[in-house]
Amino acid sequence: MADKTLETLFHETLKDIYYAERQIVKALPKMARGANDPKLKAAFEKHKEETEGQIERLKEVFEIIGKPARGKTCDAIEGILSEGSEILEEFKGTAALDAGLLAAAQAVEHYEISRYGTLKAWAAQLGMKDVAALLEQTLSEESKTDEALTGLAESAVNLAAEKKAA
Repeated sequence: MADKTLETLFHETLKDIYYAERQIVKALPKMARGANDPKLKAAFEKHKEETEGQIERLKEVFEIIGKPARGKTCDAIEGILSEGSEILEEFKGTAALDAGLLAAAQAVEHYEISRYGTLKAWAAQLGMKDVAALLEQTLSEESKTDEALTGLAESAVNLAAEKKAA
C-alpha cells in the first residue's frame, strides 16, 4: 500500500471540492428559477458566475501541483444538493420556499468554507504558497457569499415566509 501523506490527502480533497463545485454550478440555475424573491434569484445567478471562476481557479491549482483536473464523487455535496431539490419540490408555491432555498444554499456555502479552509491550511503546511493564495481567494468569496445570504435571510426572505404563513 502506498504511503498516505498530507500531500495525498490534499490531492484527494482537492478532487472532492472540484467535483462539488461542478455539481453546484449545475444546481444554481435550478435554484434561481425556483426562487420567488428577485434578490435571491440574483444572488444565485451571481454565485453561479463566481463558481465558474472558482472552477477555473481549481484547474490552476491542479496545474500547479502537476495533476490532472479530475473530480471524485463527493457524497456530502450530493446529499446537500439533494436536500435543496427536495425543498424545491416540497415547498413549490409556498411562502417558505425562498427561506428553504436560502438555507440549502448556506449549507452548500458552509461545506465549501470548510473544505477551502482546510485545503488552504494544508497547502500552506506543504509550502505551496501560490496554491494557498488561490484557495484563499475562493475562501474569501465563499465567506462573502455566506454573509450576503445571511443578510438577505434576515432582512427579507425569512420575514416574508413568516408573514405569509401568519
